[in-house]
Formats: sequence, C-alpha cells, structure tokens
Amino acid sequence: MGSLLIRERYKVVRVIALEPDYALLEAVDISERETPSCLLNLYEGQLLHRYARICTGIKKEDCPAFRGMFLEQGTLVAAFDRGSGEGIDSLFYRGDRWEWRDRLEYAEFMLHRALSFANLPPEVGCAALLSENVLFDLPNRRVNTRWMLKPMEDMNPRETALLAADQVRKILPPSVKAGPEEQRFLDQLAGGEFPNVVALYGRWREARAAILAEREAFEEKNFIRRGLILLGRTIRRSVGRGGLG
Repeated sequence: MGSLLIRERYKVVRVIALEPDYALLEAVDISERETPSCLLNLYEGQLLHRYARICTGIKKEDCPAFRGMFLEQGTLVAAFDRGSGEGIDSLFYRGDRWEWRDRLEYAEFMLHRALSFANLPPEVGCAALLSENVLFDLPNRRVNTRWMLKPMEDMNPRETALLAADQVRKILPPSVKAGPEEQRFLDQLAGGEFPNVVALYGRWREARAAILAEREAFEEKNFIRRGLILLGRTIRRSVGRGGLG
C-alpha cells in the first residue's frame, strides 16, 4: 500500500486516533526542508461544520502551533505543529518524589500554559488540557501541548479552568506540609471556584509568594518544631478547627 499524501504536502506517518467522524494523524510536511512532524485533526459528517466554525476562532497569535485548516475531498483538516515531552500522568502520580520547589515551578509552567488558552475556543482549550495532551519538556523546563482536538460537547471557559485545575492538583497534591495559604489554594482548585483560566492564574499569582514563604519558613524550623507543626496541621484538618502552624 502506498503512502497517503494529503494536499500533496503532508505525508502520513501513522494513525494516532480513529473514531467515528474523527481521526488524528501524524504526518511530515514534505514542503519544508527539514520535513518537521505535525498533527492533522480530521473531521467528517456532523463534526465537519461544527469544527470548521470552532477552528475559525483559532488565531495564530493565540496558538502559534496552528498551521491552518483546509478541506480535502470533503474532510476538514486542522493542522498543528507536533508537541513533544512526557505525559503529565507518567511524571506526577501518587507516591512520586518531586521536591516541593520543583512542584511550585511546574505548577507555574502548567498554569501559564493554561493561561495561553484563554482566547482560544473552549473546545480547543479544553481538549488541549486533557491529560493525554499535556506534555512536560523536562530538559527545557516547559509545558508543551499535543494538539489532539477530539470532539468535545458543551465546553465553556469554566470547563477550561476546571481541567487546568485538575492538572495542577496532580503537580501540587495534598500534603500535611502544606501551610494555610497552600491548603486554601488547593481547596479552591478542588472546589472549582474559578470561572475561567484568567481568574485561576490570577489567584495562583496571589498565592504563590505566600506558599513559597510558608514552605521556606517550615524548612527553617528544627526537627522538633516541624514535627509539632505537622501534628497540629493533621489534627486541624481532621477535626476542622485550629491547631499549631
């Protein structure tokens, strides 16, 4: 079987996802000298007109990875640069060993990435924040996106913020070492209090300095004092009232 060539430009390398009226293909752009990899989202049937309208709302300044969209023999194709990195679920999980400073840094990267989706259609921003699309480029200390825009129904800015909060909660899991401000922020994430990613990022910028100060102050205390603080926090959180710390 010969290679599939779309628009005499994109040579298909593999099929990543295949669903009714949707597919995601990895391809190389043979029109460019270095033939960089890219991702092609294909929509047909009832999805075609809906995603034509959605993708029309993607501006290059808001999404530099967007290569554009076109019709190919009755199929809508939305092309994006291919992101790289390790999936968030393979890096941040129960029992992982990240230091708290690294967690704060990567939470910042994650939320800054989510903020960059603020002006994108919610169906695009929400899809980009699914776990399978959140990629961490550890050597360059950044968060990238795999632009697999699977069909999503009834998305809105609040849903974008909820998905971003879910990813941050993986990076900043509950911890007895979390001080009052950190715990307050974690509770807000869990409670879904943010109407959009702009509000979420704004709250994080308010909380980050206080969280950093709490963590540093805890580290400076001696072994006995740290133990008492942890005991007090454990009691306070279990009974819902004040304690040491």
